[in-house]
Amino acid sequence: MMPGTGCCALTDTVRLTEHAVKAGCAGVLMLPPFYYKDVSEDGLYRSFAEVIERVGDARLRIYLYHIPPVAVVGITPKLVERLLKSYPSAIAGMKDSSGDWNNTKTFLDAFAKHGFDVFVGSESFLLANMQNGGAGCISATANVNPAAIDQLYLEWKAPDAQARQDALNAVRKATGQYVMIPALKHVIAHYAKDPGWATVRPPLTALTQTQGAKVIADLEKLDFTMPGLASAERLAA
Repeated sequence: MMPGTGCCALTDTVRLTEHAVKAGCAGVLMLPPFYYKDVSEDGLYRSFAEVIERVGDARLRIYLYHIPPVAVVGITPKLVERLLKSYPSAIAGMKDSSGDWNNTKTFLDAFAKHGFDVFVGSESFLLANMQNGGAGCISATANVNPAAIDQLYLEWKAPDAQARQDALNAVRKATGQYVMIPALKHVIAHYAKDPGWATVRPPLTALTQTQGAKVIADLEKLDFTMPGLASAERLAA
């Protein structure tokens, strides 16, 4: 498991990270401190360094989380270079959710050959990531389309890999036409025949009936199924 432990407050990040390490997690996914914007690279370096020093556990493996559309505060190649120089065993890799393949490629070219794992935040870039030395993807859509994503991950060198990538992109387009998390939960609710799955917590709101119907109709056009999902009816039986 790779739980997210990056918080606004340094002490919260340390506490969660310590707990994850002691629980035996393979790593932690860590946002930069994101409350203050326009902080310096040195400030970000000191923040990550402080977490590593305070946790003080050789088992710690940090995957830096670059998601500027959400956090605004981002991870730069110079910051990664500096952290790797000081903490080569603790800084294990990153998740790039910038949505910018050129940005991902920059990190791959600079660090992937040195054992730094680069995960893309969308399976839309999975094939390109694997072809350039990446480690895989960490994607919300894997909650509804895991088998197809895993198949491409395992067989990215196959002759039909691009066709598989195109199929993944089509599913992501269908589920991503509205806010992603409510849409994914609606999909699970539909295929599990369990309306409870459509429930979301504030500030998110569930899809409207019209929006939900559109997502399902678009997926059905793709012959999309969730064969491994146990329905509420089957569980009750």
